[in-house]
Amino acid sequence: MKKIVVLLEKMVEDSEFLYPYFRLKEEGHDVISVAPENKVYQGKGGMSFSPDKTFAEIKNQEFDAVVIPGGYAPDIWRRDESIVAFIKKHVDSGKFIASICHGPWLMISAGIVKGRKITASHAIKDDLVNAGAHYEGKDWVEDNNLITSTNPKTMLPMMKRLVEKLK
Repeated sequence: MKKIVVLLEKMVEDSEFLYPYFRLKEEGHDVISVAPENKVYQGKGGMSFSPDKTFAEIKNQEFDAVVIPGGYAPDIWRRDESIVAFIKKHVDSGKFIASICHGPWLMISAGIVKGRKITASHAIKDDLVNAGAHYEGKDWVEDNNLITSTNPKTMLPMMKRLVEKLK
């Protein structure tokens, strides 16, 4: 059983939060959703979510994987130095980061995309290229401990690969 975090914030892409959260629980992993505050967050599609924990509660813990959903939430996470540091710490220690759609915005701010193969929503292609990433544009891409996908439909094979890597 692995310890996994799925990030939560307002305007998260609902399906990109829900599917990884429940899919990884289904595999028997210890999965928690983590947000800046203990309150109700409304997703981009209108669903409401409450986090299991706050970043303050888990900031000194280490997890086997972190899932960064897309939507507009990554633009909020990347402005929080503690969240950026949390992502960087996990990548530097070789932990898995799975990121969907606009999620790599947070990865850019953490300084972890330079020289790495990454895919994401085409809307942030220039941001990734300017940060030194090798933008692939494929449905999903794996580069060592980073696994990225372009949208909710392409997160399915990405999640399948993450589940395999966690075994």
